[in-house]
Amino acid sequence: MTDRYAVIGNPVAHSKSPQIHAAFARANGDDLDFSLLPAPLDGFRATVAEFRAAGGKGLSVTLPFKLEALEIATSAAERARRAGAANFLRFEGTEILADNTDGAGLVRDLTQNLGIDFRDSRVLVVGAGGGARGIILPLLETGLRALRIVNRTADRAQALALEFASVAGRPALSGGGYAEIAGERYDVVINATSASIAGAVPALPLDIFASGSLAYDLMYAENDTPFMLFASQHGAARTADGLGMLVEQAAESYYLWRGVRPQTAGVLRALRHPA
Repeated sequence: MTDRYAVIGNPVAHSKSPQIHAAFARANGDDLDFSLLPAPLDGFRATVAEFRAAGGKGLSVTLPFKLEALEIATSAAERARRAGAANFLRFEGTEILADNTDGAGLVRDLTQNLGIDFRDSRVLVVGAGGGARGIILPLLETGLRALRIVNRTADRAQALALEFASVAGRPALSGGGYAEIAGERYDVVINATSASIAGAVPALPLDIFASGSLAYDLMYAENDTPFMLFASQHGAARTADGLGMLVEQAAESYYLWRGVRPQTAGVLRALRHPA
């Protein structure tokens, strides 16, 4: 019997998840169906219940339902609890297990695909919203030297840093406003804001990119994002968008559902260079 999975969101028609998971299933010889599951803005819980009743095994969750996904879970992984949101649900009998695979996907893309060695690295996360919350804990677990969070509203960045600094054994962590990092240099700069969607760039100082640095935008697009262009013009040695993160977080979800970690290189190449 074919196992059923889906990505739920509103809107969801643009999602590449079915294509990605279909490729994983073919490579691993798994019999599964991964579909699009649109849900009304006020109908997330009902749509999930209907999917479960029809035998669904699990869901990838995209905007705007990640907060609600965590709320309906009967248990949640630490990274989902600390992110305050879930992008992964697994159904086991009456149980709903929640997780957040975004940060793991980001770290795997940075380390495995882009060759980042976090040892002794200074990392800057731009933004203090949901995108940032989902990646802080996995970044802290890489062994980096220092992590700085900045936001247009400095108080939000400071509060987020304080929240995660309470976890024992973490490296140096701080938060503040954009102007406070003038004159500082970072080895990895991650744009976790939604500015690129609007064609904008956060109002960052121009001198934040260290020699050999990587600028990474969580957003992805066919062409370089505004943040990537900004970074290239102001000292970043390399830039990357979030397509690799999308594929790697999907692989993490696949592993949590199926117990097998799929290979991602071929899938990422196919998405970058469609036939």
